[in-house]
Amino acid sequence: MAALFEALRPVLALLLGVLIDLFRQRPQSTAEDGKTDPALRERLRKRVQSTWGKALVIAAVLLLLPGCATRTIYVRDGEPVRLRETVRNAKVWVLDAEGRPTPGVMDLPEGWYCLPVGGADK
Repeated sequence: MAALFEALRPVLALLLGVLIDLFRQRPQSTAEDGKTDPALRERLRKRVQSTWGKALVIAAVLLLLPGCATRTIYVRDGEPVRLRETVRNAKVWVLDAEGRPTPGVMDLPEGWYCLPVGGADK
């Protein structure tokens, strides 16, 4: 193994020397500042503003549309409905001992049915 390394040493030294010379001859930096063109800059600025302006309007409309849609179910007059959640502090009319309606406040529990009183009792 040592004999192989000794045989390859001159070849590797020559190759390494050539690579080092190539890197030394290469220029370090070729970057420089370009000239600014105010007209081009203004055209690009307007194009970006118009594109972003349209995109922002479309994004705002798309974000707000789902919030505008409400689901409405029509319930015909006189149809009973069942409460899906408890209604707290509902203003109700209750009958007193003589049978007269008296204003009151109560919680209407979930699952109760509500229906209008029909006829002349309204």
